[in-house]
Amino acid sequence: MLYKEDWQEVQKRLDAWWSGEIIDRVVIQVTAQRKGVTRTSNWDVWTLMQNRDNPEIAIAEFEKFCQEIYFGGEAFPNFWINFGPGSMAAYIGAIPRFEKDTVWLETPTEWSKLQEVKFDHENIWWKMTKKCTVLSSEAGKGKWITGNTDLGGPTDIAASLRGTQNLLFDLLENGEKVKQLTGQITKLWYEYYQELYGITKKNGMPGTSAWMGIWSPKRWYPVQCDFSAMISPEMFAEFVAPYLQEQCQYLDHTIYHWDGPGEIPHLDLLLDIPELNGIQWTPGSGQPGVESPKWFPLYKRIQQKGKLLVLLGVPPDKIEGLLNEISPEGVLIGTSVSSEDEAKELLKKAEKRSFYGDT
Repeated sequence: MLYKEDWQEVQKRLDAWWSGEIIDRVVIQVTAQRKGVTRTSNWDVWTLMQNRDNPEIAIAEFEKFCQEIYFGGEAFPNFWINFGPGSMAAYIGAIPRFEKDTVWLETPTEWSKLQEVKFDHENIWWKMTKKCTVLSSEAGKGKWITGNTDLGGPTDIAASLRGTQNLLFDLLENGEKVKQLTGQITKLWYEYYQELYGITKKNGMPGTSAWMGIWSPKRWYPVQCDFSAMISPEMFAEFVAPYLQEQCQYLDHTIYHWDGPGEIPHLDLLLDIPELNGIQWTPGSGQPGVESPKWFPLYKRIQQKGKLLVLLGVPPDKIEGLLNEISPEGVLIGTSVSSEDEAKELLKKAEKRSFYGDT
């Protein structure tokens, strides 16, 4: 790969990681400014959304970004099709409201208009997603990976269509209707995923990626239910866990995006899904970072169940201390440093037993 010279090695490490194996060090994704290169690109994760009418501009900015950034360890150039979280809602009726660095999709809709949600091939937002997936996978051949758009989780999509407050009351008053709606959404989710997967596969891209920036040799996706922070474990077991398990059975690899303290009560239910490969912990606003000892007991519970653990945004100077407390097997760490030399030094340290508290 042009912007990731050791791509073959990365594929081997990540393939092993999905199996819970470690080759010679923990999986680390580390990025830095490339040595001797001045940053001139204007790329960030919202550039595509901001240039949605001219996606070629975003692709050109991303390529400049790739030329400026050192992708160390298991980091790789990942152009994921970002039209906001849970963009599938826009394909089936939600009206997106675009801002500079986010997209709002909540569009409260009456039940009478949600009796049967359908795949609309002519939906403008779906056509835009497909177009950008085609453009990126064609332009990125041999240069970068195209990550699947953020389709969202079925209950989160339902919340965009009904309105969050309405859906909370629906769980109490119209539970069967909620199950019917999320069931329909889940079936459509597979159709959208499969069509996007077909585009990247047709253009010769190996494996799959998504917004989380992890590659798999097979079909993978981050499953989620941010809405679950507002419901009890009993409701999670009834309304969420069944389709989550179904998604995990449909896909080859899955990581659950576990977002904030409100979702902690659901951990045991998640760990009991045998087909779920792992969990990515995001502490949420106002909480200590992923490197905090506050979360170590949660990490140990995850690892004791044999699940993978994804920790993104770990400060580089905290990685060694973190790995002194948890097992490196099945862990993926994402970080960034100020220079290419610093990134390479971090990766060298990670090859030493002392990095993991061994003597």
